Amino acid sequence: MSEQETQPESYDVEAVQEKWLPVWDELQPFRADDDSAREKKYALTMFPYPSGDLHMGHAEVTALHDVIARYWWQRGYEVLNPMGWDSFGLPAENAAIRNDEHPATYTYANIETQYESFKRYGISFDWSRRLHTSDPEYYRWTQWLFLKFRERGLAYRKSSPVNWCPNDQTVLANEQVVDGRCERCGAEVTKRELTQWYFKITEYAEELLSELDRLEPTWPARVVTAQRNWIGRSEGAHVDFAVSGRDEPITVYTTRPDTIFGTTFMVVAVDSALAAELVTDGQRAAFEAYREEIRKETEIERLSTDRPKTGVDLGVTATNPVTGAQIPVWATDYVLADYGTGAVMGVPGGDQRDWEFATVMGLEIVRTTQTPEGYDGEAYNGEGPAINSPAPGVDAPLDINGLAVADAKRATIDFLEQQGSGQGAVNFRLRDWLLSRQRYWGVPIPIIHCEKDGEVAVPYEQLPLELPELRGADLKPKGVSPLAAASEWVDVECPTCGGPAKRDSDTMDTFVDSSWYFLRYCSPNYTDGPFDVEKAKAWMPADIYVGGVEHAVLHLLYARFFTKVLRDMGMLDVGEPFASQLNQGIVINQGRKMSKSLGNGVSLGEQLAAYGVDAVRLTLVFAGPPEDDIDWADMSPAGSLRFLQRAWRLSGDVTSEPGTAPEGGDVALRRATAHAVHDAAELVESYRFNVMVARVMELVNATRKAIDSGCGPADPAVREAAEAVAIMLSLVAPFTAEEMWERLGHRPTVARAGWPAVDPALLVEESVTAVVQIQGKVRARLEVAPDVSEADLEQLALVDPAVVKAIDGRPVRKVIVRAPKLVNVVV
Repeated sequence: MSEQETQPESYDVEAVQEKWLPVWDELQPFRADDDSAREKKYALTMFPYPSGDLHMGHAEVTALHDVIARYWWQRGYEVLNPMGWDSFGLPAENAAIRNDEHPATYTYANIETQYESFKRYGISFDWSRRLHTSDPEYYRWTQWLFLKFRERGLAYRKSSPVNWCPNDQTVLANEQVVDGRCERCGAEVTKRELTQWYFKITEYAEELLSELDRLEPTWPARVVTAQRNWIGRSEGAHVDFAVSGRDEPITVYTTRPDTIFGTTFMVVAVDSALAAELVTDGQRAAFEAYREEIRKETEIERLSTDRPKTGVDLGVTATNPVTGAQIPVWATDYVLADYGTGAVMGVPGGDQRDWEFATVMGLEIVRTTQTPEGYDGEAYNGEGPAINSPAPGVDAPLDINGLAVADAKRATIDFLEQQGSGQGAVNFRLRDWLLSRQRYWGVPIPIIHCEKDGEVAVPYEQLPLELPELRGADLKPKGVSPLAAASEWVDVECPTCGGPAKRDSDTMDTFVDSSWYFLRYCSPNYTDGPFDVEKAKAWMPADIYVGGVEHAVLHLLYARFFTKVLRDMGMLDVGEPFASQLNQGIVINQGRKMSKSLGNGVSLGEQLAAYGVDAVRLTLVFAGPPEDDIDWADMSPAGSLRFLQRAWRLSGDVTSEPGTAPEGGDVALRRATAHAVHDAAELVESYRFNVMVARVMELVNATRKAIDSGCGPADPAVREAAEAVAIMLSLVAPFTAEEMWERLGHRPTVARAGWPAVDPALLVEESVTAVVQIQGKVRARLEVAPDVSEADLEQLALVDPAVVKAIDGRPVRKVIVRAPKLVNVVV
């Protein structure tokens, strides 16, 4: 180690950070120019909810995201890299109740805290495009979009059972119910029948599914799989079952119409209107008691495969349209009211849930597909020839015995269509998006309800429909939403007839706000629409979207839906919002997720104070592949800081003048620099950021060796290497890189210096190492030219002294040559 390193100059982390922040504020190096002639790149990361200061998760995702954004700037692109806040939501409302204040107080105070932390963290955001979804200037256009969707038939109201938290007095999504309780407050969740607003996302189900094929190469596999499963396309048939005492038949959907010969009962969702209609007076008391019990359960619990099967006989029968048999109709919990028609044909021979139900209730089981030899399971839904058609003793004109499943399905569908008792159909698991929320701190739904005129849209010129001024106790649950209790706000004249009317008192799901925010970034101050159409067409789709895998389904699916609708409205050219996507892992500590109760939380602020921004960012990026979890207990920000100090010292050791041509410098160091720069580019583009950092570390070591015991600090190759280190390091450690750049004699900012040029000749190796194996064991290594011929390489190998000794006079049977890397000798 040199004397320069044993007695280094002082590297004051805090002083360097304070020095460059105001410079960057003045220079605005990351402000995207809409009119730039350079090729555009849109780097997007999921915007945060303002619930306190930034934490380690924010630090990780933004550090990873910034590698990409800064790299694109260095490569000469015009980069849009915006940030804002998803600022509506129930936490702010609950804080307002606790603190007797307006939710905006909590929300905007936290936004400012996070904004200052983001600035200190050195992320290359374009702050001129900052937005907050709770600003009237933003949610005016959320309301505008709602009304446009409604005009297209994509927003509608209907009555349906929902998860209801009696404490928070609001509807909960299935994902917000954990073990039958509200994930926020722990209250026991019940069911309510409410008339609420929905977006008709099912209108786009087919396209949402098919377009995943195009996204598959650039989206994480687990996200694509999750969306495919959520949409859940299946092909089958709608089948009509006549019911005793009812004029209209019940239509059920089945993916296996060929199993209709094994339909021995029908099941109806216990909480459906159909079940309440069908039940006989004699069974009504048992039915209603059972329904009340099931209403306490979530859909997730009801669909659990290991859940015991329960139900109530409704006292009516249906007619199997193929066999003519009378089958009982039951109400049960394992069918959901909003899946298809809420009724399912029971085929215990081919469905495990039906098998378990039939076994418990003592119902007949008939197999309709031949099971494989030796099969000893229960229900069987695999491939095999059809059996048991027509049913014994029943005069049915359809006989599919012996047909394979696909042929049997087609034959059954043809028969049903000919008889007028069914038709082929495609069904989706995806259901329409429930967007109504019974809370205050959200986007008011711009609809007025009039007894005479029904639903009346708030006129566009009256948007935004702003929230009334409510705070503290006004926001407490009262059995109705806070807006419904604000009579001065809710009671209005009907815009159509002028008579007395009421505003809709629900607010929108916050997923609505986040389904289009990335479009608003393209023109955040635009006043003639939600976004400037031409600017959105220029920037969209986002080239990369970085965020957590927890949003794999809902947020990403809703954003895709919005994009497709806006395309069909002529406002976008693209149907997919995000060209590629990257999911980061989570930061844990001591093998577990961080939490106050476990006492294993890590304060981001404390880490930054102890080691500096760059060391924390470098540690997070270098920890492993972006998608892997990071255990902070295994990390060494102190080690990262030591490396940064080593890199920084290089910039003070260079003695050649800025602008010195590197040609003529030390060839070995120039090759090392060329390889590092070339490899780093490929590694960033393949999201292997940790390996990219390793290449920079190797170059720092090579440069230090050249300075101390090689060509010396005046060699042009040393300057070239140190400048390359500064530029590559700017992707991960911007403060250190900027300081290095200045010490190397350049004006700020290193972030816009441009990626170092690589001479292709320096990437060509002068020699490579060829391995010589005898009987599979390595006996020699030869330095040969990269373009050595196979004949020459074989000759060199056979005359090598070590090889001659190992052969020891034995006859050579075969020589396998793979120039220039391998010779395999068989004796």
